[in-house]
Amino acid sequence: MAADVSGKPAHPPSDSYRFLDPIRGVPDSNHSGVHHLSRTVVNEQEARRIKDVYAKRAASRRERYSFLDPGFLFMCQEREVRLLALMAKSKCSPLTEKRILEVGCGSGPGIREFIKWGARPENLAGIDLLPERVAEARRLCPKTVTLETGNAESLPFASSSFDLVSQSTVFSSILDGEVRRRVADEMLRVLKPGGCILWYDFFVKPPRNPDVLAMGKKQIRRLFPVCDITLRRTTLAPPLTRAFAPYSWLLCCCLERLRLLDTHYIGLIRPGGEVTAPTAKPRPSMPAHAPRSQIRAKDTAF
Repeated sequence: MAADVSGKPAHPPSDSYRFLDPIRGVPDSNHSGVHHLSRTVVNEQEARRIKDVYAKRAASRRERYSFLDPGFLFMCQEREVRLLALMAKSKCSPLTEKRILEVGCGSGPGIREFIKWGARPENLAGIDLLPERVAEARRLCPKTVTLETGNAESLPFASSSFDLVSQSTVFSSILDGEVRRRVADEMLRVLKPGGCILWYDFFVKPPRNPDVLAMGKKQIRRLFPVCDITLRRTTLAPPLTRAFAPYSWLLCCCLERLRLLDTHYIGLIRPGGEVTAPTAKPRPSMPAHAPRSQIRAKDTAF
Protein backbone atom coordinates (compact mmCIF):
# COMPACT_ATOMS: atom_id res chain seq x y z
CA MET A 1 0.00 0.00 0.00
CA ALA A 2 1.23 3.49 -0.80
CA ALA A 3 2.48 5.67 2.03
CA ASP A 4 1.99 9.37 2.49
CA VAL A 5 4.85 11.78 3.01
CA SER A 6 4.87 11.00 6.73
CA GLY A 7 5.17 7.26 6.13
CA LYS A 8 1.58 6.44 7.10
CA PRO A 9 -0.47 4.15 4.86
CA ALA A 10 -2.57 5.99 2.30
CA HIS A 11 -6.23 4.98 2.33
CA PRO A 12 -8.41 6.06 -0.61
CA PRO A 13 -11.25 8.08 0.90
CA SER A 14 -14.27 7.07 -1.10
CA ASP A 15 -15.84 4.52 -3.41
CA SER A 16 -14.38 6.43 -6.33
CA TYR A 17 -10.95 5.11 -5.40
CA ARG A 18 -11.81 1.86 -3.67
CA PHE A 19 -10.89 -0.39 -6.56
CA LEU A 20 -7.81 1.52 -7.74
CA ASP A 21 -4.25 0.74 -6.78
CA PRO A 22 -3.02 4.26 -5.81
CA ILE A 23 0.47 3.88 -7.29
CA ARG A 24 -0.01 1.93 -10.51
CA GLY A 25 -3.36 3.45 -11.42
CA VAL A 26 -4.92 0.06 -12.21
CA PRO A 27 -7.62 -1.98 -10.46
CA ASP A 28 -6.56 -3.71 -7.27
CA SER A 29 -6.78 -7.47 -7.81
CA ASN A 30 -7.91 -7.90 -4.20
CA HIS A 31 -11.19 -6.09 -4.88
CA SER A 32 -14.17 -6.56 -7.14
CA GLY A 33 -16.16 -3.75 -8.72
CA VAL A 34 -15.01 -3.68 -12.31
CA HIS A 35 -18.09 -1.56 -13.13
CA HIS A 36 -16.38 1.35 -11.31
CA LEU A 37 -13.37 1.17 -13.60
CA SER A 38 -14.57 3.84 -16.05
CA ARG A 39 -14.56 6.41 -13.23
CA THR A 40 -11.16 5.56 -11.83
CA VAL A 41 -8.81 4.15 -14.43
CA VAL A 42 -6.10 6.48 -15.62
CA ASN A 43 -6.68 7.97 -19.06
CA GLU A 44 -3.82 6.20 -20.79
CA GLN A 45 -4.34 7.95 -24.10
CA GLU A 46 -3.99 11.43 -22.58
CA ALA A 47 -1.05 10.32 -20.45
CA ARG A 48 0.67 8.91 -23.53
CA ARG A 49 0.06 12.14 -25.43
CA ILE A 50 1.62 14.24 -22.65
CA LYS A 51 4.65 11.94 -22.51
CA ASP A 52 5.14 12.30 -26.27
CA VAL A 53 4.89 16.10 -26.07
CA TYR A 54 7.55 16.32 -23.38
CA ALA A 55 9.77 13.90 -25.27
CA LYS A 56 9.66 16.25 -28.27
CA ARG A 57 10.51 19.22 -26.06
CA ALA A 58 13.48 17.50 -24.46
CA ALA A 59 15.83 18.30 -27.34
CA SER A 60 15.42 22.08 -27.07
CA ARG A 61 14.66 22.19 -23.34
CA ARG A 62 18.23 22.57 -22.09
CA GLU A 63 18.89 25.71 -24.11
CA ARG A 64 15.49 27.38 -23.75
CA TYR A 65 15.21 26.65 -20.02
CA SER A 66 18.76 27.49 -19.00
CA PHE A 67 19.47 30.09 -16.33
CA LEU A 68 22.18 31.35 -18.67
CA ASP A 69 19.39 32.53 -20.96
CA PRO A 70 18.45 36.10 -19.87
CA GLY A 71 14.80 35.69 -20.85
CA PHE A 72 14.32 32.49 -18.87
CA LEU A 73 16.18 33.97 -15.89
CA PHE A 74 13.93 37.04 -15.91
CA MET A 75 10.76 34.92 -16.00
CA CYS A 76 11.96 32.73 -13.12
CA GLN A 77 12.93 35.67 -10.91
CA GLU A 78 9.67 37.52 -11.55
CA ARG A 79 7.68 34.38 -10.74
CA GLU A 80 9.67 33.88 -7.52
CA VAL A 81 8.98 37.45 -6.40
CA ARG A 82 5.24 37.06 -7.05
CA LEU A 83 4.99 33.68 -5.33
CA LEU A 84 6.81 34.83 -2.20
CA ALA A 85 4.71 38.00 -1.98
CA LEU A 86 1.53 35.95 -2.44
CA MET A 87 2.46 33.45 0.26
CA ALA A 88 3.48 36.21 2.67
CA LYS A 89 0.25 38.15 2.19
CA SER A 90 -1.85 34.99 2.45
CA LYS A 91 -0.09 33.90 5.64
CA CYS A 92 1.21 30.69 4.05
CA SER A 93 4.65 31.31 5.48
CA PRO A 94 6.85 30.38 7.23
CA LEU A 95 7.26 27.11 5.36
CA THR A 96 9.32 25.36 8.03
CA GLU A 97 6.53 23.10 9.28
CA LYS A 98 4.45 23.03 6.10
CA ARG A 99 3.97 19.79 4.18
CA ILE A 100 4.12 20.61 0.49
CA LEU A 101 3.31 18.61 -2.65
CA GLU A 102 4.28 19.67 -6.15
CA VAL A 103 2.15 18.12 -8.89
CA GLY A 104 4.15 17.85 -12.11
CA CYS A 105 7.47 18.32 -10.31
CA GLY A 106 9.65 17.45 -13.31
CA SER A 107 13.30 17.30 -12.32
CA GLY A 108 12.51 19.11 -9.06
CA PRO A 109 13.34 22.82 -9.58
CA GLY A 110 10.18 23.86 -7.74
CA ILE A 111 10.97 21.54 -4.84
CA ARG A 112 14.45 22.98 -4.52
CA GLU A 113 12.92 26.48 -4.56
CA PHE A 114 10.73 25.57 -1.57
CA ILE A 115 13.82 24.34 0.27
CA LYS A 116 15.55 27.65 -0.49
CA TRP A 117 12.51 29.44 0.93
CA GLY A 118 12.69 27.53 4.22
CA ALA A 119 10.77 24.28 3.74
CA ARG A 120 12.28 21.09 5.17
CA PRO A 121 13.14 18.38 2.62
CA GLU A 122 11.44 15.67 4.69
CA ASN A 123 8.16 17.62 4.42
CA LEU A 124 8.29 17.86 0.63
CA ALA A 125 6.88 15.53 -2.00
CA GLY A 126 6.62 15.59 -5.77
CA ILE A 127 4.98 13.52 -8.48
CA ASP A 128 5.55 13.49 -12.23
CA LEU A 129 4.33 11.42 -15.14
CA LEU A 130 7.77 10.88 -16.68
CA PRO A 131 10.09 8.42 -14.90
CA GLU A 132 13.25 9.93 -16.38
CA ARG A 133 12.38 13.33 -14.92
CA VAL A 134 11.67 11.81 -11.51
CA ALA A 135 15.01 9.97 -11.68
CA GLU A 136 16.76 13.28 -12.34
CA ALA A 137 14.86 14.87 -9.44
CA ARG A 138 16.11 12.10 -7.15
CA ARG A 139 19.68 12.88 -8.21
CA LEU A 140 19.29 16.62 -7.65
CA CYS A 141 17.05 16.85 -4.58
CA PRO A 142 17.87 15.86 -0.98
CA LYS A 143 17.32 12.17 -0.28
CA THR A 144 14.58 12.84 2.27
CA VAL A 145 12.26 14.37 -0.37
CA THR A 146 9.46 11.96 -1.34
CA LEU A 147 9.33 11.58 -5.13
CA GLU A 148 6.84 9.43 -7.05
CA THR A 149 6.33 8.51 -10.68
CA GLY A 150 2.65 8.48 -11.45
CA ASN A 151 -0.44 10.13 -12.83
CA ALA A 152 -1.97 13.00 -10.88
CA GLU A 153 -5.43 11.54 -11.54
CA SER A 154 -4.62 9.14 -8.69
CA LEU A 155 -2.20 10.68 -6.22
CA PRO A 156 -0.46 8.05 -4.05
CA PHE A 157 -0.93 10.07 -0.86
CA ALA A 158 -3.47 9.97 1.93
CA SER A 159 -6.29 12.48 2.16
CA SER A 160 -5.54 15.69 4.08
CA SER A 161 -1.76 15.16 3.85
CA PHE A 162 -0.47 18.55 2.72
CA ASP A 163 -0.67 22.20 3.75
CA LEU A 164 0.28 23.39 0.26
CA VAL A 165 -0.20 21.79 -3.15
CA SER A 166 1.59 23.52 -6.02
CA GLN A 167 1.15 23.24 -9.77
CA SER A 168 2.96 25.09 -12.52
CA THR A 169 1.58 24.87 -16.08
CA VAL A 170 0.17 21.40 -15.44
CA PHE A 171 -3.47 22.06 -16.29
CA SER A 172 -2.71 23.92 -19.51
CA SER A 173 -0.83 20.81 -20.68
CA ILE A 174 -3.88 18.54 -20.18
CA LEU A 175 -6.22 18.77 -23.17
CA ASP A 176 -8.78 16.29 -21.87
CA GLY A 177 -11.35 18.10 -19.72
CA GLU A 178 -12.30 15.04 -17.68
CA VAL A 179 -8.65 14.38 -16.83
CA ARG A 180 -8.24 18.00 -15.69
CA ARG A 181 -11.26 17.61 -13.41
CA ARG A 182 -9.88 14.44 -11.85
CA VAL A 183 -6.50 16.05 -11.23
CA ALA A 184 -8.18 19.03 -9.56
CA ASP A 185 -10.28 16.70 -7.38
CA GLU A 186 -7.17 14.81 -6.30
CA MET A 187 -5.33 18.01 -5.40
CA LEU A 188 -8.25 19.01 -3.20
CA ARG A 189 -8.45 15.53 -1.65
CA VAL A 190 -4.85 15.54 -0.38
CA LEU A 191 -5.10 19.09 0.94
CA LYS A 192 -5.43 19.58 4.69
CA PRO A 193 -8.30 21.66 6.09
CA GLY A 194 -7.15 25.24 5.89
CA GLY A 195 -4.58 24.39 3.23
CA CYS A 196 -4.26 26.01 -0.18
CA ILE A 197 -3.26 25.38 -3.77
CA LEU A 198 -0.59 27.53 -5.41
CA TRP A 199 -1.53 28.15 -9.04
CA TYR A 200 0.67 29.23 -11.96
CA ASP A 201 -0.54 28.67 -15.51
CA PHE A 202 -1.31 30.19 -18.91
CA PHE A 203 -4.49 32.19 -19.38
CA VAL A 204 -3.38 33.03 -22.93
CA LYS A 205 -2.88 30.15 -25.35
CA PRO A 206 0.56 30.19 -27.00
CA PRO A 207 -0.33 30.67 -30.68
CA ARG A 208 2.30 28.26 -32.01
CA ASN A 209 1.84 25.51 -29.46
CA PRO A 210 -1.07 23.13 -30.21
CA ASP A 211 -0.26 21.07 -27.10
CA VAL A 212 -1.24 23.80 -24.64
CA LEU A 213 -4.57 25.45 -23.88
CA ALA A 214 -5.53 28.59 -21.99
CA MET A 215 -6.76 28.30 -18.39
CA GLY A 216 -8.93 31.36 -17.91
CA LYS A 217 -11.02 32.31 -14.89
CA LYS A 218 -14.05 30.34 -16.09
CA GLN A 219 -12.00 27.18 -16.58
CA ILE A 220 -10.41 27.53 -13.14
CA ARG A 221 -13.80 28.17 -11.54
CA ARG A 222 -15.21 24.99 -13.06
CA LEU A 223 -12.31 22.95 -11.70
CA PHE A 224 -12.54 24.40 -8.19
CA PRO A 225 -16.18 25.24 -7.38
CA VAL A 226 -16.98 26.67 -3.96
CA CYS A 227 -13.39 27.82 -3.46
CA ASP A 228 -11.91 31.20 -2.67
CA ILE A 229 -9.67 31.96 -5.67
CA THR A 230 -7.22 34.86 -5.86
CA LEU A 231 -5.56 35.48 -9.23
CA ARG A 232 -3.08 38.01 -10.57
CA ARG A 233 -1.69 38.46 -14.05
CA THR A 234 2.03 37.88 -14.32
CA THR A 235 4.85 36.81 -16.71
CA LEU A 236 5.47 38.96 -19.74
CA ALA A 237 4.78 36.98 -22.93
CA PRO A 238 7.77 34.61 -23.23
CA PRO A 239 8.62 35.55 -26.87
CA LEU A 240 8.84 39.22 -25.83
CA THR A 241 10.86 38.39 -22.73
CA ARG A 242 13.37 36.36 -24.73
CA ALA A 243 13.65 39.15 -27.29
CA PHE A 244 14.07 42.08 -24.86
CA ALA A 245 15.76 40.65 -21.75
CA PRO A 246 19.26 40.36 -23.29
CA TYR A 247 19.17 44.11 -24.01
CA SER A 248 17.01 45.75 -21.35
CA TRP A 249 15.99 44.21 -18.04
CA LEU A 250 14.24 47.47 -17.14
CA LEU A 251 12.06 47.34 -20.28
CA CYS A 252 10.93 43.81 -19.38
CA CYS A 253 10.06 44.93 -15.84
CA CYS A 254 7.98 47.85 -17.10
CA LEU A 255 6.12 45.77 -19.68
CA GLU A 256 5.43 43.00 -17.15
CA ARG A 257 3.93 45.48 -14.71
CA LEU A 258 1.60 46.89 -17.34
CA ARG A 259 -0.16 43.47 -17.29
CA LEU A 260 -1.47 44.00 -20.83
CA LEU A 261 1.14 41.67 -22.32
CA ASP A 262 1.21 39.13 -19.49
CA THR A 263 0.22 35.55 -20.28
CA HIS A 264 -0.08 33.69 -16.94
CA TYR A 265 -2.16 33.75 -13.79
CA ILE A 266 -0.47 33.31 -10.46
CA GLY A 267 -2.75 32.71 -7.54
CA LEU A 268 -4.06 30.95 -4.51
CA ILE A 269 -7.01 28.56 -4.20
CA ARG A 270 -8.54 27.88 -0.79
CA PRO A 271 -11.23 25.19 -0.47
CA GLY A 272 -14.31 26.04 1.51
CA GLY A 273 -13.82 29.76 1.25
CA GLU A 274 -16.77 32.05 1.70
CA VAL A 275 -18.71 32.07 -1.54
CA THR A 276 -20.05 35.40 -2.68
CA ALA A 277 -22.03 36.38 -5.72
CA PRO A 278 -19.87 37.59 -8.62
CA THR A 279 -19.80 41.31 -9.32
CA ALA A 280 -21.22 40.84 -12.81
CA LYS A 281 -24.77 39.56 -13.21
CA PRO A 282 -24.93 35.83 -13.90
CA ARG A 283 -25.86 34.71 -17.38
CA PRO A 284 -29.57 33.90 -17.78
CA SER A 285 -28.75 30.29 -18.66
CA MET A 286 -27.05 29.68 -15.32
CA PRO A 287 -29.30 28.51 -12.44
CA ALA A 288 -29.41 30.94 -9.54
CA HIS A 289 -28.39 28.20 -7.11
CA ALA A 290 -25.34 27.06 -9.10
CA PRO A 291 -22.20 27.00 -6.91
CA ARG A 292 -19.66 29.60 -7.92
CA SER A 293 -16.12 30.21 -6.83
CA GLN A 294 -15.27 33.53 -5.36
CA ILE A 295 -12.65 34.84 -7.77
CA ARG A 296 -10.76 38.01 -7.07
CA ALA A 297 -8.62 39.28 -9.93
CA LYS A 298 -5.73 41.06 -8.30
CA ASP A 299 -4.49 44.02 -10.29
CA THR A 300 -2.27 45.27 -7.51
CA ALA A 301 0.95 43.68 -6.36
CA PHE A 302 0.58 41.15 -3.54
